[in-house]
Amino acid sequence: MKPIYRPSGALITKADFVPTHITADYVIGLAGNPNTGKSTVFNTLTGLNQHTGNWPGKTVSQARGFYRHQGKNVILVDLPGTYSLLANSIEEEVARDFICFAKPHATVVVVDATCLERNLNLVLQVLEITPRTLVCLNLVDEAERKGLHIDVGGLSDELGIPVVPTAARSGRGMTLLKDSINNIASGEHATQPRPVRYLGSLENAIGRLETYLEQVYTNGLSKRWVALRLLEGDSTIIQAIHNHSLAVTQQEG
Repeated sequence: MKPIYRPSGALITKADFVPTHITADYVIGLAGNPNTGKSTVFNTLTGLNQHTGNWPGKTVSQARGFYRHQGKNVILVDLPGTYSLLANSIEEEVARDFICFAKPHATVVVVDATCLERNLNLVLQVLEITPRTLVCLNLVDEAERKGLHIDVGGLSDELGIPVVPTAARSGRGMTLLKDSINNIASGEHATQPRPVRYLGSLENAIGRLETYLEQVYTNGLSKRWVALRLLEGDSTIIQAIHNHSLAVTQQEG
């Protein structure tokens, strides 16, 4: 397999994640907080068809796997477990850069049904970057044992994206998860996420920054998302965009 993360800021593309012997129809990112059963979801979906190692140049482990569903070859990239995408750690930087610059056909965010409120922060952050997102509501069997009931349809309506209940250890819901991945990756299901709205003063600041960003190359990233990162004082995203655009220029040249 080809190397997949270049710390020098070189160009990251979906093709970097595809083994040379496979024609991939979709490349999918798998994100989630630690301890949500994300690795179990990954292993259940890909079985023995996976490759593990480190992201080149990083001490962060990475895994890629492969499965076939509805006649489509799907490459699944298991991103480091993180609580956010604010690039305060190497794990967060790797996950953020993959979603931003490799631009997977879809991103699956695995959440723990027993402590959903703690996991939704990451879901909302991913939705700020890409609408091609779905939630894998994992550990629903544990939630049921604790007497917890989650309104899956209501949660899906609130987020504007599919929410698929699963219990990966037993395989429950995994076929439906594959169906949903294919539907979003193919464009058959157009998601309509609802952006988080803030107080008027912050929304005004976001709007002004978005206007300025119209004149700046942002690699197709959401101007609103970049504006929010700048308001947080995250200068690393500007450097990441610069590195990526420089790599694009060098490749085209």
